Amino acid sequence: MTTELPVPSKESAHSLLRPGSRIFVAGHRGLVGSAVARRLADDGHEVLTRGRDLLDLRDAARTETYLKEVRPDAVVLAAAKVGGIMANSTYPVQFLEDNLRIQLSVVAGAHAAGTQRLLFLGSSCIYPRLAPQPIREESLLTGELEPTNEAYALAKIAGIVQTQSYRRQYGASYISAMPTNLYGPGDNFDLETSHVLPALIRRFHEARRDGAPEVTLWGSGSPRREFLHVDDLAAACVTLLEAYDGDEPVNIGCGEDLTIRELAETVREVTGYDGRIVWDTSKPDGTPRKLLDVARLNALGFTPKIPLRDGIARTYAWWLGQLPPGQ
Repeated sequence: MTTELPVPSKESAHSLLRPGSRIFVAGHRGLVGSAVARRLADDGHEVLTRGRDLLDLRDAARTETYLKEVRPDAVVLAAAKVGGIMANSTYPVQFLEDNLRIQLSVVAGAHAAGTQRLLFLGSSCIYPRLAPQPIREESLLTGELEPTNEAYALAKIAGIVQTQSYRRQYGASYISAMPTNLYGPGDNFDLETSHVLPALIRRFHEARRDGAPEVTLWGSGSPRREFLHVDDLAAACVTLLEAYDGDEPVNIGCGEDLTIRELAETVREVTGYDGRIVWDTSKPDGTPRKLLDVARLNALGFTPKIPLRDGIARTYAWWLGQLPPGQ
């Protein structure tokens, strides 16, 4: 089922997405969607958006009607219900059903509207818990998933199969990409539903503010994770829209990882917290390691630009700007 990756020449690099395209970004208010929308606008495209208050993407009929009205040249499906280990473990029904409904509505609606290009954004959690590292795209469906986010992962796997099915049955130029762990401006800093990096930023910031002598973190700190700034992710999405038209999903990452313990130390330094870190090993670690093989993406000429420490500092500065004075 493997498809050879086309490596475009400089002359054909923009052939799949014409200049000034009208592009609907689903999920434009989220971490990923907002970054993609900014990048597309900066590149001269017309970005189309619709807020949740005006269009519930889980509603297939209304989604199809909207897309038929605006007739976008391309769609970026970044809308999703997302969260960390706690949220995934607590609300598996919502993580499964909401994401399935969103994907089915948007992809089918785009096809009904005659949309020529679509990029579906999944997640690196689609891969088996113990997949060989770094994880290649061919590892999909070769082993058991991580139990703590199985419902979300299955929904995202269904999205991959949906885009592949539209390619095979209708010849649609629909593609999918699997980002690694993302962070940056627009991230979710709610401690009950956030991912690890924004949660660490908030925990250490509040500990420094309150003069707490220690911060207790979940797990052992030994799992290894890869992190990519969302602006780099947006740049990768543009590369794929312009240059990739294959059946197989494409990993999006930086190709480097670190332990959660190392990440915590970096965040502690960036936030200026000088207390102790205590690891609660009674809490789950999740997948032992998750590093993506990004050879396919690199073959298209993409490399990330934002180092992790710089990205964390930028994200912390952005979040501080959202807080009320004194917080």
